[in-house]
Amino acid sequence: MLKRVFYVILFIFSWSGIYAQDVKVTRFEELQKRIQTSSDTVYVVNFWATWCVPCVKELPYFEKLATKYKDQPLKVILYSLDFKSKIQKDVLPFLRKYKVELEVVVNECNNEKFINLVDKNWSGAIPATLVVNTKKGIRKFYEQEFTEKELEQVYISSR
Repeated sequence: MLKRVFYVILFIFSWSGIYAQDVKVTRFEELQKRIQTSSDTVYVVNFWATWCVPCVKELPYFEKLATKYKDQPLKVILYSLDFKSKIQKDVLPFLRKYKVELEVVVNECNNEKFINLVDKNWSGAIPATLVVNTKKGIRKFYEQEFTEKELEQVYISSR
């Protein structure tokens, strides 16, 4: 009997695809503190949402960047602008479907204060990306969709 239960559980998990992506709700100020205290790491923070077609299109480029430079001091973070109430219904299923392995955080509050904290010239449009290298004093904000090559060049120029 136990053997049969074990196989049923194993089947259910294999069918559903075990996926342990953790999504944390955070304020940008918390992320900003983390970035500022890590002097040797280049942070690439992509602001996106599950419903944003250009955002979804460029997500694989961020995954490839993190994989290609996994031995470098690089941290790629996907900062979702989906409402925190949509984590279970939209964000987690999206991450499972697309097998996203990068760190994903969901913004606690989307408002003008948040936008100005990220960059005072940001209109709030997405996709957008913030690149920070505290050690070299680099903080660049891009309100645009990237190609794979453009994203890699932005990272390389920020190392």
